[in-house]
Amino acid sequence: MKKLLFCFAVLLSNALYAQHQVPDILLPKNLSIHFISPEPIQYVDISSKGLAGDLPLKNVLRIRLKDSVSGFTEALITIAGEKFIAQYHLVPGSADAATEINIEPEDTRPLDISGIGFSQNQLKGMALSLIAQRPEKNMEKVSAFGLTARLNHVYTAGDYIFLDISYRNKTRLKYTIEDFRFRIDDKKVNKASNVQSFELKPEFVLFATPAFERNYRNIFVFKKMSFPGNKVLLAELSEKQISGRILTLKISYQDILNADILPN
Repeated sequence: MKKLLFCFAVLLSNALYAQHQVPDILLPKNLSIHFISPEPIQYVDISSKGLAGDLPLKNVLRIRLKDSVSGFTEALITIAGEKFIAQYHLVPGSADAATEINIEPEDTRPLDISGIGFSQNQLKGMALSLIAQRPEKNMEKVSAFGLTARLNHVYTAGDYIFLDISYRNKTRLKYTIEDFRFRIDDKKVNKASNVQSFELKPEFVLFATPAFERNYRNIFVFKKMSFPGNKVLLAELSEKQISGRILTLKISYQDILNADILPN
């Protein structure tokens, strides 16, 4: 009876292994192979000390044999993105083996990590859908130095806030962007009071625009925020010049509370 149970357990373990068997990837002796991920790579594990790996780009993993290694049999590579995990079985290969491996959906398993939110690709897709729409609202506005800034819309999706902001340059001088800063400040500042300012970093920015001549529009994504009514969110655009033009757009907490649900 014990032998029967043991044989059954072995057969079951082999069946489970077959269901989760990882793809084989050929590793040439004198060449590097590159795993191309659809998302920024967050974690890598290499089971063999005879392999060297690095991330030349945020979504590319490069693997090669170390020069000191004379013999290589196999290794298991684990790659995790923001929303997936994938494993590959590396075995020795010839020089004509493929050196670029795309991480395909069928090779991955989803990661369900509480609080991780949307991936960068998901945020980009949402932001692109917003930028494709014509601005429907004009929630806040400020003008100075021949420039006009507008808060077109505020959207929410999950734990994220999307700010749709546009600029109009009415001058003949091209505006070269030095920096774009967001901070929470007091609405009214008295000389006798201590000013508390909190810098905010966007989780995602759709466009990395260095300059604009006439019009500039972008989507800035933040984790959901809250601040008291005596505070205001400031979006400050500064110019890359000695006497650069600085334009500060004020966004009230009521604007955030009135955010619309991101359309599907």
